[in-house]
Amino acid sequence: MSSEKLCWLDIRSAGKARQAIVEEALHQRIDGIVAADPADLEGLPPTVTKVLMPPAGKRPANYGSAGVVILAGDASARAQAAEAAPDVEFGRLVEITDAESLDAAIEAARTERWSVLEFRDPTKIPLEIVIAAAADADGAIITMAKNTEEAAVIFGCLQLGSDGVLMPGRSVGDATALKATATGGTGELLLVELEVTAVAHIGMGERACVDTCSYLGKDEGILVGSHSKGMILCVSETHPLPYMPTRPFRVNAGAIHSYTLADEGRTRYLSELRAGSKVMAVDTKGRTRTVAVGRVKIETRPLISIDAVAAGGQEVNLILQDDWHVRVLGPGDAVLNSTELRPGDRVLGHLPTADRHVGYPIDEFCHEQ
Repeated sequence: MSSEKLCWLDIRSAGKARQAIVEEALHQRIDGIVAADPADLEGLPPTVTKVLMPPAGKRPANYGSAGVVILAGDASARAQAAEAAPDVEFGRLVEITDAESLDAAIEAARTERWSVLEFRDPTKIPLEIVIAAAADADGAIITMAKNTEEAAVIFGCLQLGSDGVLMPGRSVGDATALKATATGGTGELLLVELEVTAVAHIGMGERACVDTCSYLGKDEGILVGSHSKGMILCVSETHPLPYMPTRPFRVNAGAIHSYTLADEGRTRYLSELRAGSKVMAVDTKGRTRTVAVGRVKIETRPLISIDAVAAGGQEVNLILQDDWHVRVLGPGDAVLNSTELRPGDRVLGHLPTADRHVGYPIDEFCHEQ
């Protein structure tokens, strides 16, 4: 098994949009282009793996420029093909429909350089069995997915995930979506130090605790702010408290009007989040990942307002529950109790550059105060 996730885009049913789909795939550095006809692989640059996967039971007269050929059937047929084309890597296509074909998939995953697996049933338990059985194998398991939603599940099976996903490229955008799924779709954010300028108790209001479906790290939380262009990193409840157990899935995130970063580059109001929503978890190094929301608890609590300023003069505001156990993160992974913040203290934040319209970044005039 490999930690590097491979993205193969299948253009066999791309139709008239094939050229545009291929151009996008190359731009997104998709790892492999899969075709049924060797002619469709001609002219592709050496930066992409050219994968030929002819229809079951058919073998083309020649493999053209293909670097990898995936064939169904027994090992003898692939051995004959490999003998005739020593410069080509061969792999096995296995369709899993029952226990016997599952055994064949396990054998392929253990012995073949490339194993392309097609699971007919929606359950991912057979894939988990194959991944576990071939965990120490040198070959690569490429699992077929119908869409990016299924691809995300495949990449995450048993936490190891399939080595790669083969997904149809039916329209422009599919290559970008598949690549984002393989990498988590987030990457890194630039965090900056902000200097606290004022702290004020502002009375009662509703605040939101965001309970995620993931364990969050001691240096990890979510970015929250009153304005879309300035947010402060609120830490998860992973640090001990004297009166209650830790809840490492939770961020006591702030007043319900506040913005947080979600998936697809969008912002969300804390009040909009629901079970199944996605938010971006961020650590003190700026590393990000998308996590699912399991629950949002909105309750009336005393609130505290924190004003801070960036080195360039940009002002940031965050309104939190007015209680010392609600914390934010500072430089050097410092965990800071919000009610103990004073002017001159430094916290970590992020300064998005775009204005927002229904959560999406847009280049337009927008003044928030």
